[in-house]
Amino acid sequence: MKLRRKILLAIILLVFIPVIVMGVVSYYNFSSAMEKKSSNFYWISLLETDRKLKFALSEINSISNAAITQPAIQQALKNHGTGLTYDRKQEINNLLINHPMIASFSLYSKADLVYQYNAPLPYGDMKRQAWFADMEKAEGRPVWSGPGENGSAAGGKPVMIHARVIKDYYSLEDIGYLVIYVKPDILDQVFWESATLKSGDILLVNKAGSIVFNKSGGHVGEKVQFPFLSDGYRQEKDYYVDTYQHEKSLITFLPSHNEQWYLVAVTPLKLIRSESLSIRNIAVILVLFSLLSALWFDQFFIRRLVRSIISAVNGMKRVKQGIFVPIQAHVERFDETDLLIDGFNRMSSQIQELLQQVETEQTRKKEAEMQALVAQINPHFIYNSLESINSMAVLAGNRDISKMVVSLGKLLRISISENQELITMNMEFEHVRHYMNIQKYRFEDRFEYELVLPEPLKLFMTQKLIVQPIVENALYHAIEPMEGKGLIRIEARDADGDIIIDVTDNGPGFDEHTLRHLADDKAGGVKKYRDSGVGLKNVHERLRIRFGGRYGIFVCSSPGWGSVIRIRLPKITP
Repeated sequence: MKLRRKILLAIILLVFIPVIVMGVVSYYNFSSAMEKKSSNFYWISLLETDRKLKFALSEINSISNAAITQPAIQQALKNHGTGLTYDRKQEINNLLINHPMIASFSLYSKADLVYQYNAPLPYGDMKRQAWFADMEKAEGRPVWSGPGENGSAAGGKPVMIHARVIKDYYSLEDIGYLVIYVKPDILDQVFWESATLKSGDILLVNKAGSIVFNKSGGHVGEKVQFPFLSDGYRQEKDYYVDTYQHEKSLITFLPSHNEQWYLVAVTPLKLIRSESLSIRNIAVILVLFSLLSALWFDQFFIRRLVRSIISAVNGMKRVKQGIFVPIQAHVERFDETDLLIDGFNRMSSQIQELLQQVETEQTRKKEAEMQALVAQINPHFIYNSLESINSMAVLAGNRDISKMVVSLGKLLRISISENQELITMNMEFEHVRHYMNIQKYRFEDRFEYELVLPEPLKLFMTQKLIVQPIVENALYHAIEPMEGKGLIRIEARDADGDIIIDVTDNGPGFDEHTLRHLADDKAGGVKKYRDSGVGLKNVHERLRIRFGGRYGIFVCSSPGWGSVIRIRLPKITP
């Protein structure tokens, strides 16, 4: 069977059939079991929450029931025109401010505000509150209004409001109103202990669709649309699936002991799926079944194919790293994988041979170029040095001749006797110093020179004989034609990981045509060395061969303004 047909058969057997079976079984089990299990859990949690809520509010109701029958409040409302004494105010405070959750209260007659404790709400504003009509309809029974109903949550100071009509103890006539402001902590304590799944939330909602309070603390006062809040809703189940806050959720609801409120539990469906033990077990079983099927199929079909492909990929990675190792075929079956491995091995072998040939040729070429370039500079220098010594010998001066011979010996020791290609910057600058000392005798007092080598750069390595040819060109092309006194400054400095050496002169400079003539590849011989700048070309090519195209010589000159020859070198530690 061909490889393509094997793969098609594998897709049919190992992908489509297990995935379809897993999807159908998982969906059926989740729909029939997990919704019911989660709703039962939340229904019990809501029932317990409502019981705690009723107990917490009953404590405030009990305080209110006991207070409104006391003579202090009864007489204050009946005789509100006479004003309240300090003792009477303290007596009223003691009746009502004896619970940690009560923050403030207001006591109203049928016409105005009689007394308030930290709640200066005028009588007219009180009558315009949303809960005022419900309070009068209750006829003495307490009416509760949560933070999301009374607008306190939107104002940033949420409170629970307990309001009721106060009746005369003897005649049962309406004589005033009592409004108690309760801290929202009373709801926090109740809802905090409510059992929920992770990321689940419990809401207290009124029949108007406003969120009175919720456990998470968000969305208080917002409007929601739950089907069970409508008048014509017929309750078949106490849970359903709907979208809440842009997320598919399981919604469980329970009417509260307060006829105006509902307790609602909201749980994201993705959370129920993640915590579904049965779904996980079924998924594991199906995955194991698929895995066993895949192992069986792999044992007979895919194993060798994958192994061959992996071997080819690993072989390509080794070739990328410059490692050429043939791929060994595991089993001879004479299909497309064998052709792939055999072709790769032949290609890898040919590439290796070609790279070896190119590397050998490049190595020989660089060695020949380096030998030719290094050998080119020494005869020119020896010629010039001997010419200077000869001139001094003719003109007299045995002590000067001795000094020149000493300097020449040190020069020859560096340029000829040293076998290593790289020397320290300090040694290279010493080489230039001796060369300049010799030339000082030849040119007498026609020029001065300065050598600047910072201490941190002295021990870095450089290719030898790269500065002296540049200085020699400066002498012949800048100092020698001058009528006045010349100056040559050789300065090394650090430049972002490289070393820059500037050779600066105050000579006549040169134009673009002369610069091109200095770089002429056909220049040669002693005369041409002086006239065409073989030293510059020599040093530039040596640096490029040794360190790469980034390094070499950069020339900056203008007629009448002197010249600057810049050498860029890498930092090489010993």
